[in-house]
Formats: sequence, C-alpha cells, structure tokens
Amino acid sequence: MSTVRDNPALHRFELDVDGVIAFSEYRRKPGVVTFIHTEVPESLGGKGVGSKLARGALDLVRASGEKVIAKCPFIAAFIKKNAEYQDLLAEPL
Repeated sequence: MSTVRDNPALHRFELDVDGVIAFSEYRRKPGVVTFIHTEVPESLGGKGVGSKLARGALDLVRASGEKVIAKCPFIAAFIKKNAEYQDLLAEPL
C-alpha cells in the first residue's frame, strides 16, 4: 500500500491501492483543513484502507501545523476513536 498524498488541485488527500484511489475531500483556509467527505471504493472495503487514509491525512495536517474541522462523519469517528489526533481539532466534535 502506498502513502497518503495531498492533491491540492483536487482538494483531497489520496491513497492509491493497486491503481484504485481512496480519497478524503477537504476545504482549506489559513491554518485550518475542513474534511468534507471520504470515499473508499467498494473493492477496497474491509481492508483498513479508510483508517490508513485518515491516519495519513491527519499526519500531513499535523506536519503542516494546521488544525482540523471534521465535517466528514468518517474522519470525525476516526478522531473520536484515536485520541492521539484530538489535539488537531479546531472545534469540538
């Protein structure tokens, strides 16, 4: 499995798994990344791809020094389950 990458042209974080792309769309304002929607293709379901995508995207946000607003239910649930990312929240879930 490859690493998560930011694709600013499409406003999304992407994870390529054997040529199939899972992604998490975002809006970016200075200092804040708002996660809007996450999509994992059915063929990748149940393989931990969504969690790897969420972890990688949140790690990239942390590295950039930005905060997160989790409008996407998947990203919000991931942050709730993974306390090490709760410090990234710009507002409570």
